[in-house]
Amino acid sequence: MCGQIKVGRKAFVVCDPEKCVGCQICEYVCSLKKEGVFNPTKSRIRVIRIDSPPTNMAIACRKCEDPPCVQACPRQGTLVQRSDGLIIVDEEKCNGCGWCIEACDFGAITLHPEGRVAVICDTCGGEPECIKWCPEEALSLITKDILAQKARIDMIKTLNY
Repeated sequence: MCGQIKVGRKAFVVCDPEKCVGCQICEYVCSLKKEGVFNPTKSRIRVIRIDSPPTNMAIACRKCEDPPCVQACPRQGTLVQRSDGLIIVDEEKCNGCGWCIEACDFGAITLHPEGRVAVICDTCGGEPECIKWCPEEALSLITKDILAQKARIDMIKTLNY
């Protein structure tokens, strides 16, 4: 799936919770790629666990159409959305206030544990390492159009058409 998305499309990493086993390899690979260390607290993707029913799921930036994180930032120009949907953080301007974190509906933004600036998935320039290394193939790079089409297909399957 990763190679099929054209550069410039608003593609984002999505997780299939039915395949995700919660191994957190995506977090370790991300932190190694971005920070040079195996430390999930420095990752741009997060694995969450929900108890009822037991579910694991990796969360990354969804590249919202009108991102609430950008709107919430009190320091103009600190968070900027590019035409390809990526949210870019100006680390010189970010003071780590966390307003963007609170505004994100998906929980996809965190504070760097040392630098105290917002960190957000940038899909590794269109070739996400987390997808390459996921042992269960639970992660894929997808556009909102494809995600909506998948949802419609899944709904039809559940209705037994």
